[in-house]
Amino acid sequence: MSYKVLLVEDDATTADYIVKGLIEEGFTVDRADNGRDGLFLATEAAHDAIILDRMLPGMDGMAVLAALRAASIATPVIILSALATADERIKGLTGGSDDYLAKPFAFAELLARLRIILRRGGGQAPATRLTCGDLDVDLLSRKVKRGARIIDLQPREFRLLDYLLHHQGEVVTRTMLLEGVWDYHFDPGTNVIDVHISRLRRKIDEDGESPLIHTVRGAGYRLSEQG
Repeated sequence: MSYKVLLVEDDATTADYIVKGLIEEGFTVDRADNGRDGLFLATEAAHDAIILDRMLPGMDGMAVLAALRAASIATPVIILSALATADERIKGLTGGSDDYLAKPFAFAELLARLRIILRRGGGQAPATRLTCGDLDVDLLSRKVKRGARIIDLQPREFRLLDYLLHHQGEVVTRTMLLEGVWDYHFDPGTNVIDVHISRLRRKIDEDGESPLIHTVRGAGYRLSEQG
């Protein structure tokens, strides 16, 4: 089955990169480089999914998204944005998007997320609560519980857990964590990741509880119920 995707992205280099990759994967792509044209294309033709940049000329991505949802257009939307904090992702998700991907990103991750929302279908409320086993995280209130136990996390620890939950079951590399949690696009050569993982693990995995945070030797870390 060939899916039709609308890409709304004003950066020509990024747009060319995404379009090339999608076409190679068998997608049909419509393209706009500003918010107003993107909104017009989204309302005039049916699409299976929309990839929407947040910072657009003419009409920003959040305004486009709000207009789509106000018009009862439930096409799944992935927001692309250089605003990568947990707070910004929550704004995007609660604003009506189905997923939120921080720039810079690997095309393989965008493709994986696109396929997930296409399998899931549109019209579903965005997730504001994430779980892994008996671990429960409310992204809006920032409350973290494991079973009946309330877990108090520092802001960076919460952001780290949020990232791991969004990649649950996957091996997360040091590079992914540096970019996704610390906004570093280089390796500072410190043990900052190991220190924060250790602190988070002590809070999440107490004695007697099945471990959820696993070290994958030579690769990174994985959050899952299975070892």
